[in-house]
Amino acid sequence: MESVQSPFTAKLVESLYVEAMVLADEARSYFELTPQQQGLSLEDDIRIDMSCESLRVTTRLMHSIAWLLNQKAFFAGELSEHQLRSRSRSLGKCSTSDPFVVARLPGEAQRLVHETQHLLDRLVRLERSLEADRLGFAEIQAMHPMVHQMQARLASELA
Repeated sequence: MESVQSPFTAKLVESLYVEAMVLADEARSYFELTPQQQGLSLEDDIRIDMSCESLRVTTRLMHSIAWLLNQKAFFAGELSEHQLRSRSRSLGKCSTSDPFVVARLPGEAQRLVHETQHLLDRLVRLERSLEADRLGFAEIQAMHPMVHQMQARLASELA
């Protein structure tokens, strides 16, 4: 089956993968800090919110990186388009962050929350676009024999 994915898409996926890996490294470095190093006191009730948000950030990054690795495997010829389109390889659902909770977090934590959500949102749009392109291509392929039949009938009628 011919792929509708372009070399441009492969370059975009590679760029997004690098961005995701940089974010993952930044998140790991930040969330490894002690609460005091993050600017939180030991009694601060925001620590629970910080733990929840660190899990959301990590989950968004894991979903993003897994999806991007699948895309890279496809472009490297390690996955067929059918395998790539499997539901198990699509972006999973991630819970969104509560804006009121995020506003209470230290600045670096807020940045990581926003950047990982923005990355995931872009990947969701890219996945939807690729799926729409694939469906459009499949429809064109399905119509192709019909177009030939119609042209043949028209030619025979006009002859």
